[in-house]
Amino acid sequence: MRLVRYRAADSGIRSGVVVAVDGVDRVVDLGAADLPSLLATGRDVLDTAAARAGASDPELSDVRLEAPVRPGKILCLGYNYRGHVPDGVDPTADDPAFPDVFVKTPNTLGGPADPIVVPEVADDVDYEGEIAVVIGRRTRDVGIDDALHHVAGYTILNDVSDRSWQRRQSQWALGKCFDGFAPLGPWLVTPDEAGDPQDMLVEVVRDGVVTVSQSTATTIFSVAYVVSYLSSVMTLEPGDVVSTGTPQKLPDAQQAHRPLRAGDAVTVRIERLGELTTTFIGGPA
Repeated sequence: MRLVRYRAADSGIRSGVVVAVDGVDRVVDLGAADLPSLLATGRDVLDTAAARAGASDPELSDVRLEAPVRPGKILCLGYNYRGHVPDGVDPTADDPAFPDVFVKTPNTLGGPADPIVVPEVADDVDYEGEIAVVIGRRTRDVGIDDALHHVAGYTILNDVSDRSWQRRQSQWALGKCFDGFAPLGPWLVTPDEAGDPQDMLVEVVRDGVVTVSQSTATTIFSVAYVVSYLSSVMTLEPGDVVSTGTPQKLPDAQQAHRPLRAGDAVTVRIERLGELTTTFIGGPA
């Protein structure tokens, strides 16, 4: 099931379920409650709403989507995908013992339709396409075997970063936390439809070229492990987002690296989760 937050012309921001009707994606209104609250009530209400979808419901392409959740915390991982190694070399040899966790502050959150303003002071803006895990219920000290039961669903996050600011200090915060540097969406996909989070293909397309293509089967730390690990330190609340890291760029893309500029667009596409396209624009003259 695909769940969205969208802006209605006459009633503000609403929740909805996306249903294909005669081959056209339409949005069935679910009211003003946020998605974690709706999911906490159980699936019956959502299934009933989806069953009544019809041609009178607005087309998905006609509504403006917002970020599917407004998280209290955005927790992100650094290195979490194994790189390519020569034949005969142990791919796990350089695995870190623990996840490298950092935060993105609330000002970074953007919706799937929001462009990102490239700041004048940022001269090495880059993209990172990632699977974002949305927490569904209050989670503290959860075990690995039970961790996925605390997940409301999955969405896509582009962990936009400025590498030059990232390199200025040992902590990455300033390079990661420019306004709008965490577009999220386009929807939340429930676990039953998303399937195994350790079996998804993550790809990024820039200028019509695939620059990232790698399966989550190559991650070092599974979603279940990460949720369990984080919950041993802090309480995870409904709507919190855990972004699971990005694969390395393909060799040709690494060699051809060019900082993002106004006019660029990047699409992150993830198997069974859909696509998130972010455009980059210049600031006020």
